[in-house]
Amino acid sequence: MTIIQLEYIIAVDTYRHFATAAEKCFVTQPTLSMQIQKLEEELGAKIFDRSKQPVVPTELGENIIRQARIVVQEAKAIRQIIRNQKEEVSGELRLGIIPTLAPYLLPLFLNRFLAKYPGIRVTITEVTTELLIEKLKKQQVDVGILATPLQEPGIFETKLFYEEFVVYASPESNMLQHTKVDLKNIDNSALLLLQEGHCMRSQIVNLCQIRGIKQESSRLSYETGSIETLKRMVETNAGVTIIPELATLNLSESAKTMIRRFQEPAPVREISLVTHRYYMKKRLIDALQAEILTVIPDAMKAKAEKNVLSVEQV
Repeated sequence: MTIIQLEYIIAVDTYRHFATAAEKCFVTQPTLSMQIQKLEEELGAKIFDRSKQPVVPTELGENIIRQARIVVQEAKAIRQIIRNQKEEVSGELRLGIIPTLAPYLLPLFLNRFLAKYPGIRVTITEVTTELLIEKLKKQQVDVGILATPLQEPGIFETKLFYEEFVVYASPESNMLQHTKVDLKNIDNSALLLLQEGHCMRSQIVNLCQIRGIKQESSRLSYETGSIETLKRMVETNAGVTIIPELATLNLSESAKTMIRRFQEPAPVREISLVTHRYYMKKRLIDALQAEILTVIPDAMKAKAEKNVLSVEQV
């Protein structure tokens, strides 16, 4: 049994296709298939059911692959120990981040981070929370930045900051008559939301106690995967949406007049770095955390007197 053979079965499990797995491992498909067959012969067990398309692990194979992921991670950790001993902050950092955070947080720190650590190569994947957790568990990303708490076994969370939600209302909306917004003043039928699959949507639905989300009484029912689209829709149509604080930083002065904050305690989302329990690259991730915290105002780092919204689906 070799580490390479274990990497091959992990690749097949990840991509559920021998040819794709071979391509990702930079070998030919016959080479990959032969090594997996040798491993199966050595173990005296079939790891994959090749009669199904896409290929799937056998019941025993799932247990073998689960342990293989741990073994491969521990083997990689040996190299990381040497790198840490040399005090090198270098290598590849695979970062996953949710779409409702990426366009607002990344520009604040990414260029400075890359300039400060020229030995680091960053690969960024923008993906929803559900898919990001899956990628963490499969070690397809090293660290994620998303809204927490997740309550996911085997996932570690390191809190970064608390981002306040604010109301963004059309000039035609009566929401702008209020200095501070009470939840009971929000007309849910006029509320524009992100589409399903975004954790921020579930947070807003929970906050406003929306059920059904049919909006029959509204002339406009619109859902999108982009906060920027929601903002444009509010600016050009009568409507209201709720956006995170970082999404207000690039607004024009006239657009800022369309913002209203909630009454205390203000609703916030908790933003954290998340890693799998077998994660490595600690020095890289620590450096990432430190750089993010340098661009976040101190007021956003404290949890006191804030209403942290759940990310649970409704």
